[in-house]
Amino acid sequence: MTGATHLAGWLLLGLLLTVTSAEAQAPNQLLGTWRMVSAEIEGEGGSIPAYGQRPNGMLVFTPDMHFVEVLTNGDLPPFASSVRGGGTAEENAAAMAGSIGFFGTYTVDDDGAFEGNSVTGSTFPNWIGSVRTTRELQLRVEGDRMFENFQRPDGTRISIVFERVR
Repeated sequence: MTGATHLAGWLLLGLLLTVTSAEAQAPNQLLGTWRMVSAEIEGEGGSIPAYGQRPNGMLVFTPDMHFVEVLTNGDLPPFASSVRGGGTAEENAAAMAGSIGFFGTYTVDDDGAFEGNSVTGSTFPNWIGSVRTTRELQLRVEGDRMFENFQRPDGTRISIVFERVR
């Protein structure tokens, strides 16, 4: 075997291993930016809007396995004061009850589907340090839609639909 033939053999083997490895790893189904299109709180008496009639939010999953989610009630009026932190007790309570922002890391399984996440920061401090698996949080991707189902510690279920931002 000549040096060139030997080198070509190694290059071919490397190429085959790379292709096989890439085929074995399913694409991350969550990757990208998602816009909230609906959100419902499901209770015994039916469902009500979780973030008003005009929910507004984004969910971003990065290639390095980080996520950021910000969900707001698009129906909330502006505060009387234009100074952040200058809202009345009622305005602040409505803003807190009608929004959530949090971020952290996430994992996917061998099929690229959601497996779990860990919250490292949140506007609701009680969530910091939370680790959620598919038992508490399900994210299912179907084409350009993602369906989130989350069960709060009190048992309340939240269902959110996102559309992929293109």
